[in-house]
Amino acid sequence: MAIKNVLVVDDSKTELMFLSDLLQKRGFTARTAENAEQAMQALAASKPDLILMDVVMPGQNGFQLTRAIVRNPDYADIPIIICTSKNQETDRVWGLRQGARDYITKPVDPAELFAKITALS
Repeated sequence: MAIKNVLVVDDSKTELMFLSDLLQKRGFTARTAENAEQAMQALAASKPDLILMDVVMPGQNGFQLTRAIVRNPDYADIPIIICTSKNQETDRVWGLRQGARDYITKPVDPAELFAKITALS
């Protein structure tokens, strides 16, 4: 599957702009959501090829949202890469156990991000 459309979920407007910009410069279409509710609305409107998911957000956190998405048959096939400042090994293991396909820590290294996206394509 070629990844073209990416949904970026992060409560930081700075991070949303940084990741969207990075993706668009590489030819991806990027949509953004600032919380779990917006993310679910974005999924219902148009299914992305990939989700970049922050963990620390108000309300439902990224681990909970990842679990909800992968358990939903309509969205279970969408790969999720967690992008977070939580860099403990236990966080990485927990994120992958929730259904994420990969895990990257902030600040995001563009080369690492695009290598992980390429690996999923």
